[in-house]
Amino acid sequence: MVSKPHEEILRRIDAVTAAGAVNNTKAVTATLGGARKGQTALSALVDEYEALQKLHLSKHSPDQIRKWRNLRERAVNDLMIALGRDVYKCIGAISAMIEALDSAKRLKLDLVLKNLRLKGGSYEPRAAYSIDFVQDRILADGALDSMNPEARRVVYVCAELGLRPVEVVNLTKNSIRLDAKIPHIIVQPEGRVLKTDHSERHVPLVGVALKAMRLQPEGFPEYFDKSATLSATVNKFMANNGLRPFPKVSLYSLRHTFEDRLTKIEPPEKIHAYLMGHKYDRPKYGSPPDLEQLVGWMEKIAFRPPASPI
Repeated sequence: MVSKPHEEILRRIDAVTAAGAVNNTKAVTATLGGARKGQTALSALVDEYEALQKLHLSKHSPDQIRKWRNLRERAVNDLMIALGRDVYKCIGAISAMIEALDSAKRLKLDLVLKNLRLKGGSYEPRAAYSIDFVQDRILADGALDSMNPEARRVVYVCAELGLRPVEVVNLTKNSIRLDAKIPHIIVQPEGRVLKTDHSERHVPLVGVALKAMRLQPEGFPEYFDKSATLSATVNKFMANNGLRPFPKVSLYSLRHTFEDRLTKIEPPEKIHAYLMGHKYDRPKYGSPPDLEQLVGWMEKIAFRPPASPI
């Protein structure tokens, strides 16, 4: 029995008596403070956390849920073997799960991981392809001819528009507007959630991206909800064909090249942020940039398409 002021213990006894539960061992034990707090085995942490997040995860696609679980399962497994690798990300994932369970089950745990920060680390920005390398090597005639057509066209769209690969492979017929006055695609949540609220946007189709999307008017069925498979396929091809000049560049690096291209022409900050799908750090007034505004800037940086079949 817990140590409590006499008045509190008497109040609890009165409550049990009033409820007619004096013969209920569990009720008496819990009311008098003798019950142990609900316990969750570390190996069951992800399952219990996923149950708490059921509503939040209901809008995620199967592949997004798989990735969501993989990160947290890896974090728990790594913790169980003394946090073997990727420690900082593991601590963040485990801390978030424990905090949610603590709140839901009213465990009143001492959340020692909540404000933990690892010292000595530094942020290392992702690598970008040089603009010339993309134009002269990746978009060179015949450079990607032996890549399967869907993957090749995803590369062209990523290179031209700076979209995240996951945004390209999850385009649907409903989000591809080839017949519009200004052909464009719409990045929107359809059966999945976007990386951020700012990711939702419309992007004009120009250059090699327009040519590629005309051949994929209903999207990319081979890679739909399989962005990891697409990235692995492309990155392996790039490595095997001399298109990864240094190890840290990857398919995603084309997005950073796109940002470099935007920076060179200095569009208004609002245009820059919108095309990147980034937060615009000013109060949100009015409407987002329209297609007429965007296409003018996009055409200024459009690549020269390869002459070989797209």
